Amino acid sequence: MRGRRIAFDYGQVRTGVAICDADGILSSPLCTLETKSKDFLTQVSALLVEYEPVMIFIGDPLNMAGTIGESSEKVSYFVAQLQTITSVPIRMVDERLSTVSAQRKLKDAHVSSRDSKSLIDAMSAVAILEQGLLSEKNQ
Repeated sequence: MRGRRIAFDYGQVRTGVAICDADGILSSPLCTLETKSKDFLTQVSALLVEYEPVMIFIGDPLNMAGTIGESSEKVSYFVAQLQTITSVPIRMVDERLSTVSAQRKLKDAHVSSRDSKSLIDAMSAVAILEQGLLSEKNQ
């Protein structure tokens, strides 16, 4: 199905967001939202209205053993909130090591550690989006 996909790397402090083009070829970091902000869900809703995604990918922070932990339960709560504001299909994507992958890409791009802190969450969302797109193409 043609259309943009959006991905969220939900975190307790910040949530990274990534978007792809309508053909699902190019994934880009979009922004980082302050999760604890009073208008967090309003900001998420505004992004959904603006970009009109056909699919939402959410990083599922499973434990390394593949089990559900506290972070995964918090993401489930975020998914439940999303379902109250959109009818766009939501798919969970195993995000184990997405932050490590994002850190490596930023280091390879010679982005300083100080500067990379603000980009890691959005780059993690890119990794989640790319994994989601790959799983879509393999189905």
